Amino acid sequence: MIFDTHAHYDDEAFDEDRFAMLDRMQENGIGHIVDVCASVGHFDRVYDLVEKYPFVYGAVGVHPDDAEKVDDAVLDEIRRYCDMEKTVAVGEIGLDYYWHKEKEEHLLQQKVFRWQMDIAREKKLPFMIHSRDAAEDTLNIVREYMKDGMYGGIIHCFSYSKEIAREYLNMGLYLGIGGVVTFKNSRKLKEVVEYAPLSQILLETDCPYMAPVPNRGKRNSSLYLPEVVKTIAEIKGVSCEEVVAVTESNAMRVFGVV
Repeated sequence: MIFDTHAHYDDEAFDEDRFAMLDRMQENGIGHIVDVCASVGHFDRVYDLVEKYPFVYGAVGVHPDDAEKVDDAVLDEIRRYCDMEKTVAVGEIGLDYYWHKEKEEHLLQQKVFRWQMDIAREKKLPFMIHSRDAAEDTLNIVREYMKDGMYGGIIHCFSYSKEIAREYLNMGLYLGIGGVVTFKNSRKLKEVVEYAPLSQILLETDCPYMAPVPNRGKRNSSLYLPEVVKTIAEIKGVSCEEVVAVTESNAMRVFGVV
C-alpha cells in the first residue's frame, strides 16, 4: 500500500472534514501516513491524530519559519514527543531563505536547525529536512552531521539539481518526491527521479499543499498520490505496483515501522 511520508492533516485546511478524510484512507490504498509537525503550538494537534489512527505516525520538529519561537522549553517538548512510541522522525526542520533574506535570520535558522539535528542524533531518529533557496548551507550542515554519526534521514520535497541529489544519495539519504514531479515545468525534478535509485525515493504529499496534476491548485491529500506513483513509474520505466512496493519498503526501513 502507499506510504505517505509527509503530510499535514493537522492543518486548518482540513478542519471541516479531517476525520472523514482519514477514515477513507485505508480503503483507498493508503497504508501509512506520517503527520509532520511544523509549527510551535501544533504538536498536540498532530499527536491527537497519531493516537486516534493506528496507521498515522508522527514527526516532531519546528519549521525554519518558526525559528525565532524555539527556546529551551520548545526543545524539551520536542524531546518529550520523540520518546513516544509512534514518533518516527525529527522534522520538519531545516533552512528556508525564500522569505527570510537577512544574514541574521539565516544564522538563527542554522542554529535552530543544529539544535534539532542534535536531538535527532540523541534520540536515534531520522531527520526530515525542509530546504528552500538554501542548498549550500543545508548540504554543509547535513554533511557535517552525517560525518559525526546520524541515523539517517529524508530531504523532504526535494527541489534542487541532480548534482546536489547525488551528494545526498551518496550519504545514504532518501529524497521525498510529491506532486511537483507531475508538473509540466518540473524538468529538473524529473531528471533527479530518473537518476535516483528507486530504493532511495519516498512518496509524500506535503498536503494540503502541492497537489499533483490533474488536481494542481486544489487542496492536496494522500488520495492523490497515485498520480505521483504513475509519473515516477513512467520516468523509471517500471510498473506502478513496483513503485508502491519499493517506496513503502523504503519508508518502513527509514522509519523503523513494521
